[in-house]
Amino acid sequence: MPEPDKSIGRKILSFFVKEEEPGVATGTSPAPASTAPRPASASPAPTPTPTITAAPAGAVDSKFAEHFANVLAQNNPPGPDYFEFRETLRSLTNLDLPEDKQYQAAWASFKALGGSTDMAALTNTANQYIAALNKDRDAFGKSVEAALAERVGGLQNEQKRLQTENEALTKQLAEIQKQIDANTNRLSAIGGEVNEQSAKITQNKQNYETTFAHFTDQIKGDIAKMGQYLK
Repeated sequence: MPEPDKSIGRKILSFFVKEEEPGVATGTSPAPASTAPRPASASPAPTPTPTITAAPAGAVDSKFAEHFANVLAQNNPPGPDYFEFRETLRSLTNLDLPEDKQYQAAWASFKALGGSTDMAALTNTANQYIAALNKDRDAFGKSVEAALAERVGGLQNEQKRLQTENEALTKQLAEIQKQIDANTNRLSAIGGEVNEQSAKITQNKQNYETTFAHFTDQIKGDIAKMGQYLK
C-alpha cells in the first residue's frame, strides 16, 4: 500500500486530539484510537519476578496518537466513509446540540456530501479501522515482549549472576571469619606459651650458668689449692 499523504494523517489525528490539548486524545465520543495505547501497560512481562513493581496506569501519549493516525490514514479507502462522518460530527461539537442531535445532523450532512445512505457503510469502515488498529496492536505487543526479553531478561540474568556471586562471597567471608577466629584463639594461646617458654628457657639458662660456675669454681679452687699445697 502506498505511503499516505502526511496531511491526511494529521487531519485524522485532529478527529481524536483537541488542538488546545496537544498530545492528549480526548475527542467528543469514544473512538478506537483513544483506547488503543492500553496494551503498552497491559501486556504481561515474559518473566516476572517479585522485584518488578506494578506498572502505572497508562496515559494517552502524543507519539502513539500520531502513530495511530498514520495507521488509519494508510487504511483510508477512497471516497466518503467513517472519517468524513467523524469530521462532520466534530464540526458540530460547538453548537451545544444534544448528542443524539449531533449524530443525526452529522448523518444528514454526510449523505448530503455524497456519502452512502446505508448506515452499514459507516459501521463497516469503522470496524475496518478497528481491525487495522488491532493488527498494529498485535505487532506492538510482540515488540514489547521482545524488548522485555532483551532488556528486562538481561537485567534479570545479571541479577541472578550477582546474587550467586554474593552467595559465594558470603560463604567465603564466613570461612575467612572462621579462620580469623581460629587464628585469634591461637594467638591468645601463643601469648601464654611464649611467656611459659621464655620462663623455662630463662630458668634453664640460669641453671646452666649456676652449674657452670659450680664446676669451674671447683676446678679453679683445686688449681689454687694444688699451687698452694703441692710445691
